[in-house]
Amino acid sequence: MPSRSFQPGTLWPGILRQTGHALRCGALRPIETIQATIEDGGVRFLVRQVSSLAHKDQARRADNASAGGGGVNPFLPYDPDLFVADLSDTHVALLNKFNVIDHHLLIVTRRFESQDALLDLADFAALLACMAGFDSLGFYNGGAAAGASQRHKHLQVVPLPLAGDGPPLPIAPLLASARIDGLAGTVPGLAFAHAFAPLPLSAALSAEPPQALARTLLERYRALLAAVGVRAIDVDGEPHHSAPYNLLVTPLGMLLAPRLAESVEGISVNTLAFAGSFFVRDAAQMRTVERLGPMAMLRLAAGPAPVQRAAAH
Repeated sequence: MPSRSFQPGTLWPGILRQTGHALRCGALRPIETIQATIEDGGVRFLVRQVSSLAHKDQARRADNASAGGGGVNPFLPYDPDLFVADLSDTHVALLNKFNVIDHHLLIVTRRFESQDALLDLADFAALLACMAGFDSLGFYNGGAAAGASQRHKHLQVVPLPLAGDGPPLPIAPLLASARIDGLAGTVPGLAFAHAFAPLPLSAALSAEPPQALARTLLERYRALLAAVGVRAIDVDGEPHHSAPYNLLVTPLGMLLAPRLAESVEGISVNTLAFAGSFFVRDAAQMRTVERLGPMAMLRLAAGPAPVQRAAAH
């Protein structure tokens, strides 16, 4: 495969251009939402009520049926109407067909790799190529139990801010109080199992060569996995995770949460919930979030928070 040269500064215009095209031809199917906020544990959680999420599920089932069943892979081949950019020899950027958040980007491996495979240097290099293009949040659903709906490895990027008011990243006010011992630590106030590695990404993007920064992210990622007890296991010669998890790559650092359950009282929980943004199907699920509280739901999905320790001096 010939080398592909991705030009910095071209991604955001490309996203806007391709979004317009995909909307006009019907390839992009945005899902309308009603937004509410719930204050809980020092975080202003955004909860989107997605009234048409059932239509998304129906469309996916129809896509599966048209492909003969058995779990169609929408990324091999990908829809050219959703294609945004060649990021590298290993990854492409696509628009998320069923987007709840505008300009939601998927970073997809060119050849099939499992969503249960551990992230590698090429994955982080592709992620950084996207995050350097606009203020954004990167994330990864590590396996079906962590909210992944496709088996083909893909990271995701959404623009910041996540909401029109409040902090661009709802959990940001808590991250400033992180207690770090070595490369990773914990965040007082986050009531669920997690590990956090601080990294001022905006400054790093302008100060470090891309490959060096990708190696830094890979190092932090491995430290986070170790901190929550997720290890590498061999599956047909490929390193996979031993347990599901969610990974956030934020402007302030990387947050990783292990998973005990994919849903809480029927409400699916993916990585964005750990950033402070929930999605619910209807008013009944909205009432469930209000009754339980978003932080308690995250604790049920990931397990209780680790015992807090003072930072090393």
